[in-house]
Amino acid sequence: MKASQLRASILQQAVEGKLVPQIPEEGTAADLLESIRAEREALIKAGKIKKAKPLPKITEDEIPFEIPESWEWVRLGFACDVRDGTHDTPKYYTQGIPLITSKNLDDGKLDFENVQYISEEDYLEISTRSKVDVGDILYAMIGSIGNPVLVVDDRKFGIKNVALFKLLKNAGLNEDFLYWYLYYAQERMKSEASGGVQVFVSLQYLRKYLLPLPPLAEQKRIVAKLEELMPLIDAYEKEEEKLSALEKSLPEKLRRSVLQQAVEGKLVPQRAEEGTAAELLKEIEKERAELVKAGKMKKAKPLPEITEEEIPFEIPESWEWVRFGQLVSISSGLSYNKENLKIVSKDMVTVLRGGNIFELGYKITQDDIRISREFINKDELFLRKGQLITPAVTSLENICKAGLIEKDYHDVVAGGFVLNIIPYKSDDTFSRYNLYLFSSPYMKKRCKNITNKSGQAFYNLSRDKLLSVTVPLPPLAEQKRIVAKVEELMQIIDKL
Repeated sequence: MKASQLRASILQQAVEGKLVPQIPEEGTAADLLESIRAEREALIKAGKIKKAKPLPKITEDEIPFEIPESWEWVRLGFACDVRDGTHDTPKYYTQGIPLITSKNLDDGKLDFENVQYISEEDYLEISTRSKVDVGDILYAMIGSIGNPVLVVDDRKFGIKNVALFKLLKNAGLNEDFLYWYLYYAQERMKSEASGGVQVFVSLQYLRKYLLPLPPLAEQKRIVAKLEELMPLIDAYEKEEEKLSALEKSLPEKLRRSVLQQAVEGKLVPQRAEEGTAAELLKEIEKERAELVKAGKMKKAKPLPEITEEEIPFEIPESWEWVRFGQLVSISSGLSYNKENLKIVSKDMVTVLRGGNIFELGYKITQDDIRISREFINKDELFLRKGQLITPAVTSLENICKAGLIEKDYHDVVAGGFVLNIIPYKSDDTFSRYNLYLFSSPYMKKRCKNITNKSGQAFYNLSRDKLLSVTVPLPPLAEQKRIVAKVEELMQIIDKL
């Protein structure tokens, strides 16, 4: 059971007379009714409260649940004096007397941090109708219905569009019991509130609302039990929130762990018959040379030898440490200006930007930027199956988010602030391994270390520095098993 459900269950037991036992010698609530009636008449006679319109008799149809024989059903307007604050909007000042509204009732307390201030004159005018004293209860009537607050500090403030419950002194209604009952009743009141965008409950609605009234001594025992239990539920709720946060973060932590083990050679066992990464590297170099010879790719600049200081962790003997530029080429997407986007033609091309790329994927939407095909000056700009795209300029937390292009596009390009990462080896397994390698915690850390700050909140991922990053390379057959295991585990994690 969740803390909110447990709290609601305990409050339900409290108002139904099931939280503490009844004790006959404590008398009955019927005795209280006479005290309340006598106190009300005395206050009216003394001019301290106005004589209210008679409240309707309680019918059987109105009673929501059974209560003990020693209890009585009464209306709130009979058990206490129910008023509300001003409905006018007084002139506000930078300092003066605080004016409390619904937004200032927060978790059982008054929030004076975000209040409007009124003059002493307006405060006195409001106080003639609704002066707030210690022991009164405030209750939001508009917008966020409920949020009762028991006033405990003797501080001057006015109220606007807030209900004010003033207990009749010496009449037998405990203010803490009334507070907890209003806390309990707020959910039903919210469901019965009137209005559209700005819901509300009326003063008459509150006055007519039913209150299950126990004997005074039992009220105090109920309050004592609630004050004993509620801190325990609050503590339970905090632990529940911690657990919820852990549950939300756990899948992401598991994903990171899987990807890190994958690039360290710990996710699947090595098999001697699958050859070595050195052999794979020779194949890649041969394919790259053929692409250069065919004019499909420019000859890359030589990359420096890898030093011992650049190797961050041990890898299996059949693997190799290589530079990322030995496995892929990297180019920027389409550069354009705002004027280009104003030209509309029959042949428009979608431009993907950093916002289209998420962790291990990308999306194309109807809201994406579109540009006329006449501005596409290179056929290589169109996205091709097997390449990766990643933001070149983005926030630090989005560095190294990458998507694998799953098919050839003839009407989609990446924008200028996106990097196209094109594997030298045309192989689905090789492309997928590069996706998981690029998305691993190791690669993310390396990429963040080579970024340059670009503006106040953005970072630039350097193409040349990215090509020089050292990466672990397994044999191709092992890559296939790594990819299969990663995707199997990711499906399990997604189910969490």
